Amino acid sequence: MPALVTNSKIWGEMFGTKEMHLLFSDEGTTQLYLDVEAALARSQSKLNIIPKEAGEKITQVAKVEIIDWKKLEKRTSIVGYPILPLVEQLSEKVESDFGQFCHWGATTQDIMDTADVLQIRKGLKLLSKDLRSISDALVNIIENYINTPMAGRTHLQHALPTSFGYKASTWLSGIDRHQKRLDEMKKRIFNVSFFGAAGTLASLGEDDGLKTQSALAKELDLNVPEVSWHAIRDNFCEVTGWLAMVGASLGKIAYDVMLMMQTETQEVAEPFLHGRGSSSTMPQKRNPISSEIMLACSKLLKENHASMLDAMVLDHERATGQWHVEWHAIPNAFLVASSSFSSAKYLLEGLEVSPEKMKDNIYKTNGLIVAESVMMALAPKMGRQIAHDLVYDCCRVSIKKNISFIDTLLKNKEISNIFNKTDLLEIIDPSNYLGAAPAMAKRLLDNRK
Repeated sequence: MPALVTNSKIWGEMFGTKEMHLLFSDEGTTQLYLDVEAALARSQSKLNIIPKEAGEKITQVAKVEIIDWKKLEKRTSIVGYPILPLVEQLSEKVESDFGQFCHWGATTQDIMDTADVLQIRKGLKLLSKDLRSISDALVNIIENYINTPMAGRTHLQHALPTSFGYKASTWLSGIDRHQKRLDEMKKRIFNVSFFGAAGTLASLGEDDGLKTQSALAKELDLNVPEVSWHAIRDNFCEVTGWLAMVGASLGKIAYDVMLMMQTETQEVAEPFLHGRGSSSTMPQKRNPISSEIMLACSKLLKENHASMLDAMVLDHERATGQWHVEWHAIPNAFLVASSSFSSAKYLLEGLEVSPEKMKDNIYKTNGLIVAESVMMALAPKMGRQIAHDLVYDCCRVSIKKNISFIDTLLKNKEISNIFNKTDLLEIIDPSNYLGAAPAMAKRLLDNRK
C-alpha cells in the first residue's frame, strides 16, 4: 500500500482530482508563495516604501521555474520553513541588487498564511463547480421522480411510503445549506495575513505597516482583517469543518444509494461503465465504487477536521507545532473532498433508477407498509388508540399467517363493518399515502428559483 493514497500513481484520482493535485503540488504551492512575495513588493513600490523598480524586477523573476528544488529542500530541512530559503533564491535572481527588497517587513507566516488563503480560495472555487453540478443532478432526479412511490425506511425496516423525488429533495436541502454556508464564510476566510514578527507590524511602523497591509490585500483581492489572525485559526478550521460537513452529507447519500443498490433491493444502481465495480472472481458483481469512495472520504474528512480543531489550541503569538498540523490537514482535506465531490457528481448525474423495483419492494410486506393509513382512517370512528391496537393485531395476523393485509382487514368484522373492500383498497394504495412529500419537494424546487 502506498504511504499516501492521495499521492499515489496506483490510486490516481480516486483520492484527489487532477486539478486539486496541481493546486496543492509543490509547484502550485511554491508559485503562490512567490505570488505573495511579488504582490508585497509591488504594493510597497507603489507606496514608495521600497524603490519603484524593485516591485517590477521582483515580479518579473517570481516564477516557480527559477527554483532549485534540491537546494530548497536541503535549506528547508535546516531552517524548518520554506520561505527563508525561497527568498534567498528569489533575491539572488533579481538583478541590480533589487533583490534585497524582497520580503520587506514580512515574516514567514505572513507569506505562508496569505498563500494558504489564495490556495483555499482556488480550491473552494474548484469544489463549488462540482457542488453546483451535484445540485443540478439532484434537481433533475426530483423533477423526474417526485411522484414515484417507494418504501420509506426507519431502523432499516419498511415504515411508510414516500417518493424517490422527495428522498432526493432531502439530500438537496442539505447541499443547498452547505452552499449558503460557503457564501457566508468567505468574508471570514479571504483575509490577508501581514502582521510581522509578533503581529504588531513593528518593523515597518504604524503608518507604513498598515498601508502595506491594505495595499497587499487590494493587490491580491483579499479583505483586511481588524487584527492579526496568525495565532487565531478558527478561519482555517471553519474551512475544514465545512469540507467535513459536505463530505458527511455526500456520505449519507452514498450510504442510501448502497443500501438501495443491494441485490435484495435493486432500486437504484450506479452508472454503468464496463469493468467498474467488477470482482476479480465473481463475474456477476457490480460494486458501488463511487458510493464507497464517498463514504470513505466522509470519514477521512472528519479526521482532518479533528486535527484542525487540535491545531487551534496554540501558544501566545506564534505556534510551536500546531501550525505544522495544518500543512498536512488542509491539503489532504481538499484532496479528499475533491474526490468525494467528483464521485458524487458522477454518481448522481448517471444514477439508474428503477421505479418498478421500488413498487415491488413496497408490496414485499403484503401491504403492511400502509398500516398507519388504515389506523388513521379508523381513528375518527373509534379513537386513535383503539384503532392502533386493532390494526396492530391485524398486522400480527397477516405476518403470522403470511396473508395479505387487505384480506386480514376484510376478515375483521370491526373494520369491515366500517369500510368495504373498495374503501380499503383506496386506503391501502401506497400512492395515495405519500402525504405532503411531493408538495414539499416541489416547494423546495420553487423556493430555489
